[in-house]
Amino acid sequence: MTPRSDMTLEWHLREVVAKEAVDQTVKSAVQSVFTHMHSGRSGKRRGGRELIRLLGEVRGTAARADEWQVVRLVQDAIEYAEGRILRYDFEDRYRLFGDGQRRESHTGFLGSTMKAMHQWLVDSGREFLSGHPDAGIKEFLEHFRAQGEDALFLQAPDDRPGRYVIPRGRAEITLWLERIIRSGRIDVADPAAEARKIVTSPEAMALLAADDQGRILLQAAELRRRAARLKELRTVVEDCKATEADVQRALDGQYWIFGGRFVGEAAQRRLVPGDEVDIPLIRGDGALHIVELKRAMSLKGPLVKRHRNAWVPAAQVHEAVGQAVNYLTGLDESRERLRADLGIETRRASALVLVGHPTLHPEVPEEEINEALRTFNSHLTRVEVLTYKELLDNAERSLAGDGPV
Repeated sequence: MTPRSDMTLEWHLREVVAKEAVDQTVKSAVQSVFTHMHSGRSGKRRGGRELIRLLGEVRGTAARADEWQVVRLVQDAIEYAEGRILRYDFEDRYRLFGDGQRRESHTGFLGSTMKAMHQWLVDSGREFLSGHPDAGIKEFLEHFRAQGEDALFLQAPDDRPGRYVIPRGRAEITLWLERIIRSGRIDVADPAAEARKIVTSPEAMALLAADDQGRILLQAAELRRRAARLKELRTVVEDCKATEADVQRALDGQYWIFGGRFVGEAAQRRLVPGDEVDIPLIRGDGALHIVELKRAMSLKGPLVKRHRNAWVPAAQVHEAVGQAVNYLTGLDESRERLRADLGIETRRASALVLVGHPTLHPEVPEEEINEALRTFNSHLTRVEVLTYKELLDNAERSLAGDGPV
């Protein structure tokens, strides 16, 4: 930012600093500042680095003359010229204009700005709670913290005059890019400015995507995002009060968690009259794979039970598998219609049942619970049963195998 020279700065130097100065050498130094300020063309005040240098001379001269009040006043003048003190704050601090009273226009402007900000907070808060009705105060505050950081990347779309957009998540990506740049892999003069330039420029993002090294950066950013979502999902899964609906919201759009066999989610969940699947995934061969979600830590009843000398799945697991089998039967019966209308192949459809968590049975080693479910799965043809913890552990290992996040 170019150091500024305006009427506010001149008034401060003339009406405050010059009147406070006593030593003649200090007064002469202040006069040198005025001479520079009025040496511009067409009557315009001159600023620039020379102004800052001359103000520094005044500060040093005042210090040698033991006029420390002048030193403090000149330091404020330097910070104002460099933009570190805002004009409204500067004028209000020294009552530079009029009768020395606080300017009502400043108060009114600040009040209207605060009112608009509070209204935005209310509207944004309502929007967040409408989409996250079960959010706690921690999630609510985190939402506004992230939005506050993203506000630094405010955009003005060309096709929406008078409107502004805060791109969500931009601050986190910028911070990550800045850390990458500062690590020494890329040499630039200002890492923070360079990172901000990249994330605010569609052209720069396109160049990153087209470049081998750039694609690595973008892939790492995606891995970072997935790791954050995985952490959020684990928090929900380990919540003793979380319902099936809570888990489904946390899994929304995260089909990668189920492994690399899947290329996306089906647009419709109600494929057969009377049945609505929780998550309809599409495998790479075009076949459907449904995910049936049951409760995790809030499961009503045991996950496994003791039968003779072994642990076996309890009634909750058998009931969930029976429900998945019924879904598959309905899909088989409607496969011609689904293939013709939706382009979904259900003849080879399969199902995954997610249910329970090993922590429900602290008396049973986790390995024995997993082994009991694997043995049970070996006798099933098209249905697999997993605990939520095993699913998330598998997803976490896949992220670690793809590189650091």
